[in-house]
Order: sequence, then structure tokens, then C-alpha cells
Amino acid sequence: MANAPAAGHALDVLGLIARHGEPVPAAAIARDLGLPRSSVYHLLAVLVERGYVRHLPEERRYGLGLASYELGSAYQRQAPLGRMARGPMDRLVDGCGQNAHLAVLHGTDVLYVVEQRSPGRPLLVTDVGVRLPAPLTATGLAMLAALPAAQVRALFPDRSALVLRDGRGPSSTTQLRSWLQAVRQRGYAVEDGLVTPGLGSVAVAVLDANDYPVAAVAVTYPQADVDDEARSRLVHAVRQTAATVASRVGRAR
Repeated sequence: MANAPAAGHALDVLGLIARHGEPVPAAAIARDLGLPRSSVYHLLAVLVERGYVRHLPEERRYGLGLASYELGSAYQRQAPLGRMARGPMDRLVDGCGQNAHLAVLHGTDVLYVVEQRSPGRPLLVTDVGVRLPAPLTATGLAMLAALPAAQVRALFPDRSALVLRDGRGPSSTTQLRSWLQAVRQRGYAVEDGLVTPGLGSVAVAVLDANDYPVAAVAVTYPQADVDDEARSRLVHAVRQTAATVASRVGRAR
């Protein structure tokens, strides 16, 4: 147990860097944790060596390393998001009588991990394991709108990274930014017949404790059957489900 305090301090350092969401100076880490600077530099050296922290010498700051990312990915594999979301998604379908799905970002695509069908509703192309270009889907737009602008630029550096469907969809990075701004203003994303003609979707991002979009919840419906008032009710139900899923992945609401 002699090394337990050091292990605890190392975890405190990792937690502080993760909460900041951007690289942090060593002096700020020492101040915020109430630790001697010499101890903080020693802890950072070990964490950098093991890959959990990366040092940015030009900025004199420290950020999370690849090993931290791999640790988070391992958690997702051991406690799959789909398993945590299935109950809330079932209740969403029962309550609204429409098909619902949960998707995650996979590069510039969305990957569907939960697909809950409502009896009598149209079959969808968005089955579990299916990938679609993120800017063409409500779930993708909801998650992209919650990402930092720099990350969106990295994913879509120019128009060649964008995919159109029957000539529809954002055809330039400027148009994509405009679409994402509209999502942020509304608080939810909309897709009108881009994936399947005649079917629309509304989606809300599932945010973790750092406001990072880990997934998005969506409902898909026949456009002819849903007016503005009915769509508002669907948005409310989707928003509640996204909040419930978020609470299960550790976000306090």
C-alpha cells in the first residue's frame, strides 16, 4: 500500500486534464490539486512514459495521450453503449409509436448500434452495423454540431470529404457549417428524406461529462403522417431519451 498515494495522485492528474478538455500547464495542475510542483513533474514524467499523457513542449502544457484513449475505448467495449441504451430506446418506441435508433460517429460516418422497430412502421436502411455519411443523417448532424469546430474541420477539410445523395446534402464545408449552426440553434437535428424518400428523422446528441457527443438518439417517421405539432412531441421524447442515456454513461443532468 506504500505506493497507493502516488497512484491516487496520478489518477487525480489524469482526471484534471480530462475535465479541462484541453492541454494544461504543470503549474496549474499543481495549484488545482494542491501538490508540490516537483511531485507533479514526477507524476507527469511517468504518465508521459506510459502514454497516458502527452507533453506539448512548445506550449509547455500536458494533454491526454493515446493510452488514455485506448482505456476509454476498452471501457466502451466492456460496457457497450447499446446495452445501456436499449431500455430507454424501447420506452421511446413504445411511447411514440415510431422507429428509433442510436448511432455513434465512426470517422466521417455514423454507425448504427441500436435499431428499435415499431410494429407497422416502414422498414429502414439504418439497421445495426450499417454506416452512412454523417452529414446526411439526423444522428450525424446532431453529433457533428456538438463537436469542436476544429474537429469538424479535420473530418471535413474540403468538399471532397462530403458525400451527396441524389444530389442532395451539404455540398461545401461552408454549407455544412451552416447546417450545423442551425442544429445548435434548434437544439436538435432534422433529416428530411435524404436517407429514404418520404421518411424524416429528428435526433439529439448524447453528451458525456465533458460535453462530447458519444452517440445520438433519433426517431424516424413517415413525413406525410407527422405535422409540426407531432414532430415537436417527437423531439421532446427524443430529448428525454438522450438525457436518460447520457445519465447512464456518467453525465449529470
